[in-house]
Amino acid sequence: MLSHPINIGRYQLRNNVFLAPMAGITDAPFRNVCALHNAGYAASEMISADTTLHATEKTKSRISRSNNGLPHAVQIAGSSAAYLADAAEFNVRLGAEIIDINMGCPAKKVCNKAAGSALLEHPKLVKEILRSVVSRVNVPVTLKIRTGPNPDERNGVQIAKIAEEQGVLCIAVHGRTRSDKFSGHAEYDTIKAIKESVQIPVIANGDIHDASDAVNVLKHTNADGIMIGRAAQGNPWVFREIVSALNDNQPPDRPSHDEIRDTLLTQLHEIYELYGEYRGLRIARKHIAWYCKGLRHASGFRQRINYIESARDQTLMIQQFFENPDRFTTAA
Repeated sequence: MLSHPINIGRYQLRNNVFLAPMAGITDAPFRNVCALHNAGYAASEMISADTTLHATEKTKSRISRSNNGLPHAVQIAGSSAAYLADAAEFNVRLGAEIIDINMGCPAKKVCNKAAGSALLEHPKLVKEILRSVVSRVNVPVTLKIRTGPNPDERNGVQIAKIAEEQGVLCIAVHGRTRSDKFSGHAEYDTIKAIKESVQIPVIANGDIHDASDAVNVLKHTNADGIMIGRAAQGNPWVFREIVSALNDNQPPDRPSHDEIRDTLLTQLHEIYELYGEYRGLRIARKHIAWYCKGLRHASGFRQRINYIESARDQTLMIQQFFENPDRFTTAA
Protein backbone atom coordinates (compact mmCIF):
# COMPACT_ATOMS: atom_id res chain seq x y z
CA MET A 1 0.00 0.00 0.00
CA LEU A 2 1.11 3.53 -0.77
CA SER A 3 -0.79 5.08 2.14
CA HIS A 4 0.97 5.40 5.48
CA PRO A 5 1.31 7.88 8.34
CA ILE A 6 4.18 10.38 8.27
CA ASN A 7 6.08 11.70 11.25
CA ILE A 8 7.02 15.38 11.36
CA GLY A 9 8.99 15.65 14.56
CA ARG A 10 6.72 14.67 17.44
CA TYR A 11 3.60 14.74 15.29
CA GLN A 12 2.39 11.62 13.52
CA LEU A 13 0.07 12.51 10.67
CA ARG A 14 -2.84 10.19 10.00
CA ASN A 15 -1.94 9.76 6.33
CA ASN A 16 0.43 11.03 3.64
CA VAL A 17 -1.95 13.22 1.60
CA PHE A 18 -1.30 16.92 2.22
CA LEU A 19 -3.21 20.07 1.36
CA ALA A 20 -0.92 22.66 -0.24
CA PRO A 21 -0.87 26.14 1.31
CA MET A 22 -2.53 28.51 -1.18
CA ALA A 23 -2.68 32.27 -0.68
CA GLY A 24 -6.23 33.55 -0.36
CA ILE A 25 -7.66 30.03 -0.25
CA THR A 26 -6.41 27.76 2.54
CA ASP A 27 -7.88 29.66 5.44
CA ALA A 28 -9.17 27.84 8.53
CA PRO A 29 -12.63 27.02 7.06
CA PHE A 30 -11.06 25.53 3.93
CA ARG A 31 -8.52 23.53 5.95
CA ASN A 32 -11.30 22.26 8.22
CA VAL A 33 -13.41 20.91 5.38
CA CYS A 34 -10.39 19.24 3.75
CA ALA A 35 -9.43 17.64 7.09
CA LEU A 36 -13.02 16.42 7.48
CA HIS A 37 -12.63 14.56 4.20
CA ASN A 38 -9.31 12.94 5.14
CA ALA A 39 -6.51 15.40 4.39
CA GLY A 40 -3.62 14.36 6.61
CA TYR A 41 -1.95 17.77 6.85
CA ALA A 42 -2.98 21.35 6.09
CA ALA A 43 -0.77 24.41 6.66
CA SER A 44 -2.00 27.99 6.76
CA GLU A 45 -1.84 30.44 3.93
CA MET A 46 1.56 32.05 3.47
CA ILE A 47 2.15 35.08 5.71
CA SER A 48 4.92 37.66 5.64
CA ALA A 49 7.88 37.37 7.99
CA ASP A 50 7.37 41.06 8.77
CA THR A 51 5.84 40.77 12.24
CA THR A 52 4.67 44.40 12.11
CA LEU A 53 1.95 43.14 9.76
CA HIS A 54 0.75 40.42 12.09
CA ALA A 55 -1.67 42.71 13.90
CA THR A 56 -3.69 43.30 10.72
CA GLU A 57 -7.06 41.60 10.34
CA LYS A 58 -5.92 39.96 7.11
CA THR A 59 -2.93 38.27 8.74
CA LYS A 60 -4.92 37.30 11.83
CA SER A 61 -7.45 35.51 9.65
CA ARG A 62 -4.70 33.77 7.68
CA ILE A 63 -3.14 32.21 10.77
CA SER A 64 -6.42 31.53 12.56
CA ARG A 65 -6.19 28.12 14.18
CA SER A 66 -8.29 25.31 12.77
CA ASN A 67 -10.15 22.89 15.01
CA ASN A 68 -9.68 19.83 12.86
CA GLY A 69 -7.35 17.51 14.77
CA LEU A 70 -4.35 18.27 12.56
CA PRO A 71 -1.18 19.99 13.81
CA HIS A 72 -1.44 23.77 13.56
CA ALA A 73 1.11 24.57 10.85
CA VAL A 74 1.86 28.16 9.82
CA GLN A 75 3.72 29.00 6.61
CA ILE A 76 5.99 32.05 6.61
CA ALA A 77 7.84 33.79 3.78
CA GLY A 78 10.62 36.36 3.63
CA SER A 79 14.21 36.95 2.62
CA SER A 80 15.86 37.83 5.93
CA ALA A 81 17.07 35.10 8.27
CA ALA A 82 16.53 37.35 11.27
CA TYR A 83 12.99 38.35 10.26
CA LEU A 84 12.02 34.76 9.49
CA ALA A 85 13.35 33.54 12.83
CA ASP A 86 11.44 36.34 14.59
CA ALA A 87 8.28 35.42 12.68
CA ALA A 88 8.68 31.75 13.53
CA GLU A 89 9.12 32.52 17.22
CA PHE A 90 6.16 34.93 17.16
CA ASN A 91 3.85 32.35 15.61
CA VAL A 92 4.95 29.61 17.97
CA ARG A 93 4.00 31.89 20.86
CA LEU A 94 0.58 32.21 19.22
CA GLY A 95 0.21 28.44 19.09
CA ALA A 96 1.88 27.26 15.87
CA GLU A 97 2.93 23.63 16.25
CA ILE A 98 4.83 23.41 12.96
CA ILE A 99 6.58 26.21 11.06
CA ASP A 100 6.70 25.86 7.28
CA ILE A 101 9.02 28.08 5.25
CA ASN A 102 7.97 29.07 1.75
CA MET A 103 10.71 28.89 -0.87
CA GLY A 104 8.35 27.78 -3.61
CA CYS A 105 6.06 30.70 -4.42
CA PRO A 106 6.77 32.03 -7.95
CA ALA A 107 4.57 35.14 -7.65
CA LYS A 108 6.29 38.30 -8.87
CA LYS A 109 5.35 40.35 -5.81
CA VAL A 110 7.01 37.72 -3.60
CA CYS A 111 10.06 37.04 -5.75
CA ASN A 112 10.68 40.77 -6.26
CA LYS A 113 11.40 40.87 -2.54
CA ALA A 114 13.91 38.01 -2.94
CA ALA A 115 11.54 35.68 -1.08
CA GLY A 116 9.67 32.54 -2.09
CA SER A 117 11.28 30.62 -4.94
CA ALA A 118 13.71 33.50 -5.60
CA LEU A 119 15.72 32.16 -2.65
CA LEU A 120 16.62 29.02 -4.59
CA GLU A 121 19.23 31.07 -6.46
CA HIS A 122 21.05 31.71 -3.18
CA PRO A 123 21.92 28.43 -1.42
CA LYS A 124 24.09 30.20 1.19
CA LEU A 125 21.17 32.40 2.19
CA VAL A 126 18.90 29.34 2.25
CA LYS A 127 21.31 27.71 4.69
CA GLU A 128 21.43 30.83 6.87
CA ILE A 129 17.64 31.13 6.96
CA LEU A 130 17.03 27.50 7.82
CA ARG A 131 19.71 27.45 10.51
CA SER A 132 18.28 30.62 12.09
CA VAL A 133 14.69 29.42 12.13
CA VAL A 134 15.41 25.88 13.32
CA SER A 135 17.63 27.12 16.15
CA ARG A 136 15.05 29.69 17.29
CA VAL A 137 11.98 27.50 17.78
CA ASN A 138 11.28 24.26 19.59
CA VAL A 139 8.75 22.97 17.07
CA PRO A 140 9.33 21.09 13.80
CA VAL A 141 10.35 23.20 10.79
CA THR A 142 9.38 22.14 7.27
CA LEU A 143 10.17 23.58 3.85
CA LYS A 144 8.32 24.06 0.55
CA ILE A 145 10.46 24.48 -2.58
CA ARG A 146 10.45 24.15 -6.34
CA THR A 147 12.95 22.09 -8.32
CA GLY A 148 15.19 25.10 -8.95
CA PRO A 149 15.36 28.62 -10.37
CA ASN A 150 14.95 27.53 -14.02
CA PRO A 151 15.09 24.37 -16.17
CA ASP A 152 18.84 24.82 -16.71
CA GLU A 153 19.50 25.09 -12.98
CA ARG A 154 17.49 22.49 -11.14
CA ASN A 155 19.29 22.59 -7.81
CA GLY A 156 16.56 20.96 -5.76
CA VAL A 157 18.86 18.18 -4.57
CA GLN A 158 21.37 20.71 -3.25
CA ILE A 159 18.66 22.69 -1.45
CA ALA A 160 17.14 19.53 0.04
CA LYS A 161 20.49 18.40 1.40
CA ILE A 162 21.02 21.82 2.97
CA ALA A 163 17.56 21.60 4.53
CA GLU A 164 18.23 18.20 6.04
CA GLU A 165 21.63 19.30 7.37
CA GLN A 166 20.07 22.31 9.08
CA GLY A 167 17.41 20.29 10.84
CA VAL A 168 14.37 20.66 8.57
CA LEU A 169 12.12 17.64 9.20
CA CYS A 170 10.06 17.45 6.00
CA ILE A 171 10.30 18.97 2.54
CA ALA A 172 7.58 19.45 -0.09
CA VAL A 173 8.67 19.86 -3.70
CA HIS A 174 6.61 21.34 -6.53
CA GLY A 175 7.74 19.75 -9.79
CA ARG A 176 8.35 23.02 -11.62
CA THR A 177 11.07 25.63 -11.47
CA ARG A 178 10.57 29.25 -10.47
CA SER A 179 10.67 30.42 -14.08
CA ASP A 180 8.06 27.83 -15.10
CA LYS A 181 5.50 29.39 -12.74
CA PHE A 182 2.45 27.20 -13.47
CA SER A 183 2.99 26.68 -17.20
CA GLY A 184 3.75 23.40 -18.91
CA HIS A 185 3.74 20.16 -16.97
CA ALA A 186 5.29 19.23 -13.66
CA GLU A 187 8.29 16.91 -13.87
CA TYR A 188 8.93 14.32 -11.22
CA ASP A 189 12.45 13.09 -11.96
CA THR A 190 13.93 15.87 -9.81
CA ILE A 191 11.59 14.96 -6.96
CA LYS A 192 12.73 11.35 -7.30
CA ALA A 193 16.38 12.47 -7.15
CA ILE A 194 15.64 14.57 -4.06
CA LYS A 195 13.98 11.60 -2.35
CA GLU A 196 17.06 9.49 -3.08
CA SER A 197 19.38 12.14 -1.63
CA VAL A 198 17.84 12.74 1.82
CA GLN A 199 16.40 10.75 4.71
CA ILE A 200 13.67 13.19 5.76
CA PRO A 201 10.16 12.81 4.32
CA VAL A 202 9.73 14.22 0.80
CA ILE A 203 6.28 15.26 -0.41
CA ALA A 204 5.60 15.46 -4.16
CA ASN A 205 3.48 18.34 -5.47
CA GLY A 206 2.34 19.58 -8.86
CA ASP A 207 -0.30 18.46 -11.40
CA ILE A 208 -1.86 15.90 -9.06
CA HIS A 209 -5.54 16.17 -9.86
CA ASP A 210 -7.03 12.85 -8.75
CA ALA A 211 -6.37 9.44 -7.26
CA SER A 212 -4.82 8.07 -10.44
CA ASP A 213 -2.32 10.95 -10.59
CA ALA A 214 -1.45 10.45 -6.92
CA VAL A 215 -0.72 6.74 -7.37
CA ASN A 216 1.38 7.34 -10.48
CA VAL A 217 3.42 10.15 -8.90
CA LEU A 218 4.15 8.18 -5.74
CA LYS A 219 5.24 5.15 -7.75
CA HIS A 220 7.44 7.27 -10.01
CA THR A 221 9.13 9.35 -7.32
CA ASN A 222 9.04 6.96 -4.34
CA ALA A 223 8.13 10.10 -2.36
CA ASP A 224 6.73 9.72 1.13
CA GLY A 225 3.53 11.57 0.32
CA ILE A 226 1.76 13.86 -2.09
CA MET A 227 0.43 17.40 -1.82
CA ILE A 228 -2.81 18.58 -3.43
CA GLY A 229 -3.44 22.20 -4.38
CA ARG A 230 -5.96 23.46 -6.90
CA ALA A 231 -7.62 20.03 -7.27
CA ALA A 232 -9.09 20.55 -3.78
CA GLN A 233 -10.87 23.80 -4.64
CA GLY A 234 -14.56 23.03 -4.30
CA ASN A 235 -13.62 19.35 -4.08
CA PRO A 236 -12.48 18.36 -0.58
CA TRP A 237 -13.60 14.81 -1.43
CA VAL A 238 -10.43 14.42 -3.50
CA PHE A 239 -8.61 13.55 -0.26
CA ARG A 240 -10.82 10.61 0.65
CA GLU A 241 -10.64 9.38 -2.95
CA ILE A 242 -6.84 9.53 -2.97
CA VAL A 243 -6.43 7.95 0.47
CA SER A 244 -8.77 5.14 -0.60
CA ALA A 245 -6.72 4.52 -3.74
CA LEU A 246 -3.44 4.56 -1.83
CA ASN A 247 -4.92 1.93 0.52
CA ASP A 248 -5.88 -0.24 -2.50
CA ASN A 249 -9.56 0.14 -1.62
CA GLN A 250 -12.50 0.59 -3.95
CA PRO A 251 -13.13 4.25 -4.81
CA PRO A 252 -15.75 5.89 -2.57
CA ASP A 253 -18.96 7.22 -4.04
CA ARG A 254 -18.79 10.69 -5.48
CA PRO A 255 -20.62 13.23 -3.32
CA SER A 256 -24.33 13.60 -3.84
CA HIS A 257 -25.90 17.00 -4.52
CA ASP A 258 -27.05 17.06 -0.90
CA GLU A 259 -23.52 16.42 0.36
CA ILE A 260 -22.09 19.13 -1.91
CA ARG A 261 -24.72 21.60 -0.64
CA ASP A 262 -24.24 20.72 3.03
CA THR A 263 -20.44 20.84 2.81
CA LEU A 264 -20.54 24.20 1.04
CA LEU A 265 -22.94 25.67 3.61
CA THR A 266 -20.83 24.39 6.50
CA GLN A 267 -17.74 26.04 5.03
CA LEU A 268 -19.61 29.30 4.38
CA HIS A 269 -20.86 29.42 7.98
CA GLU A 270 -17.25 29.24 9.18
CA ILE A 271 -16.21 31.88 6.63
CA TYR A 272 -18.84 34.31 7.94
CA GLU A 273 -17.71 33.66 11.52
CA LEU A 274 -14.04 34.21 10.68
CA TYR A 275 -14.32 37.29 8.46
CA GLY A 276 -17.63 38.86 9.37
CA GLU A 277 -20.52 39.22 6.97
CA TYR A 278 -19.16 41.93 4.63
CA ARG A 279 -15.79 40.28 3.90
CA GLY A 280 -17.11 36.78 4.37
CA LEU A 281 -19.78 36.78 1.70
CA ARG A 282 -17.31 38.22 -0.82
CA ILE A 283 -14.64 35.65 0.04
CA ALA A 284 -17.34 32.98 -0.20
CA ARG A 285 -18.09 33.74 -3.85
CA LYS A 286 -15.06 31.96 -5.29
CA HIS A 287 -15.72 28.88 -3.15
CA ILE A 288 -19.35 28.82 -4.28
CA ALA A 289 -18.21 28.91 -7.90
CA TRP A 290 -15.79 26.02 -7.36
CA TYR A 291 -18.34 23.81 -5.59
CA CYS A 292 -20.95 24.39 -8.28
CA LYS A 293 -18.65 23.96 -11.28
CA GLY A 294 -20.13 21.45 -13.70
CA LEU A 295 -23.56 21.41 -12.11
CA ARG A 296 -26.61 22.13 -14.25
CA HIS A 297 -27.33 25.86 -14.71
CA ALA A 298 -24.33 26.78 -12.53
CA SER A 299 -23.42 29.71 -14.80
CA GLY A 300 -26.74 31.51 -14.34
CA PHE A 301 -26.66 30.77 -10.62
CA ARG A 302 -23.16 32.23 -10.20
CA GLN A 303 -24.09 35.41 -12.02
CA ARG A 304 -27.04 35.97 -9.71
CA ILE A 305 -25.39 35.08 -6.43
CA ASN A 306 -22.45 37.41 -7.03
CA TYR A 307 -24.85 40.34 -6.55
CA ILE A 308 -26.12 39.15 -3.18
CA GLU A 309 -25.18 41.45 -0.29
CA SER A 310 -26.15 39.49 2.82
CA ALA A 311 -25.01 36.15 4.24
CA ARG A 312 -28.62 35.12 4.84
CA ASP A 313 -29.61 35.71 1.22
CA GLN A 314 -26.44 34.05 -0.02
CA THR A 315 -27.15 30.83 1.86
CA LEU A 316 -30.85 30.97 0.88
CA MET A 317 -29.98 31.21 -2.82
CA ILE A 318 -27.61 28.25 -2.51
CA GLN A 319 -30.41 26.18 -0.99
CA GLN A 320 -32.73 27.25 -3.81
CA PHE A 321 -30.17 26.31 -6.45
CA PHE A 322 -29.73 22.80 -5.11
CA GLU A 323 -33.48 22.34 -4.69
CA ASN A 324 -34.37 23.52 -8.19
CA PRO A 325 -31.52 24.51 -10.53
CA ASP A 326 -33.98 25.13 -13.38
CA ARG A 327 -34.93 28.50 -11.90
CA PHE A 328 -31.38 29.65 -12.74
CA THR A 329 -31.48 28.92 -16.47
CA THR A 330 -30.63 32.56 -17.21
CA ALA A 331 -29.05 35.32 -15.19
CA ALA A 332 -31.47 37.81 -13.67
